[in-house]
Parts: sequence; C-alpha cells; structure tokens
Amino acid sequence: MSRTILVFYGSYRRDRQGIKLARWIVEALAARGDRAELIDAKAVDLPMLDRRHSDYGAGEAPAAMDALAETIAAADGFVFVTGEYNGGLQPGLKNLVDHYLPQFAWRPAAIASYSAGPFAGIRAATAWRTTLGAMGMVVTSTPLSLARIGGAFDERGQPAGEDGSRIAKAFPRFADDLGWWINAARAQRATEVPPF
Repeated sequence: MSRTILVFYGSYRRDRQGIKLARWIVEALAARGDRAELIDAKAVDLPMLDRRHSDYGAGEAPAAMDALAETIAAADGFVFVTGEYNGGLQPGLKNLVDHYLPQFAWRPAAIASYSAGPFAGIRAATAWRTTLGAMGMVVTSTPLSLARIGGAFDERGQPAGEDGSRIAKAFPRFADDLGWWINAARAQRATEVPPF
C-alpha cells in the first residue's frame, strides 16, 4: 500500500545545495511506490514564529499555514533534510516545523543530513532527533548522511562520485526503516484513538 511521505527542507540560502538531496529523496521514494512531496520552507514562506497554527481560531490562520496543516495531518510519515549551521539546526526548517505540533504526533520521521565538509551534518541530525521526539514523532534509527554535497550530484540531480554513490547505496535501508515504522504506526492508528 502506498504511503504519503512529506520531505521537509529548510534552507533559505541563495546557493543552497541541500535542495538537490531533498529532491532526489522525493524521486527515490516515489520510485519505490510511495507518494512523496517536497515541503520547501522557502517556498511556503511562513513568517517568523509568532503564533502557532493551533493558536488561531478556525478559519483565522493564514491560508498557506492552514493548507500545510492539512497536508501534514494527512501524511503517514516525514523525512527532514537538514544542513548543519554552525553545528546546529537550520533556522528556516526549525521555524517551519515550530508552527505545528498536533499534526506531527504519532507519525514516524527520518533524518537526512548533509554538509559541505566531511562530517555530513551529524550534529544537526543529532539535534533534530531530540526536537522531533519532543514533538511526538518516532525517529527512525537509520540516518542518511551526506558529506561534501557540492560534488555529490550530477547536472541531472542524480548521485555522482564517491559521496553520491554512498548515499545511493545507503538509501534503501533508510527508506525500508521509515516504511516499516509508517506501516506499524498506520496500523496502530487504525485500531486506537490517540490521546490528544
């Protein structure tokens, strides 16, 4: 059965490289039979967090915020594609997800991290594990980490070179792990009303 997976990406930088990884993940999930959609924080363009979606009355939230709330609530699982900014979280991605909370609950999430250097965004991935867990998501145990992203994709957006080959080889296990948790959570939600 096809799963609906949202792939979140949050860089606002002019020459952002991580968008290549986010787009490739969407394509790779779709090739496995899932319905995958890219949620690009820059394209959604929510304001800096002042009020969460749940702080608005019915019909009062900005239209883009309302639409994304419905999309998140309808999804089976999530992939968070994150770069590492000064050893921490990407502010654009963090701002985007902080607008929501109940929509994410009881859903699995996987983390794909990247960096321009050799450490593949591991510190950001570690920080996201804590954040996503605090938001009620189950974070899968299989990360996807890409070093030297600038040379990891060719002009068609496909993995290239040694680092690209590594990510392509690691992806099936990453996707299998997320898929297993999505199936388990979906089955559980079908039999039980969540306590929220």
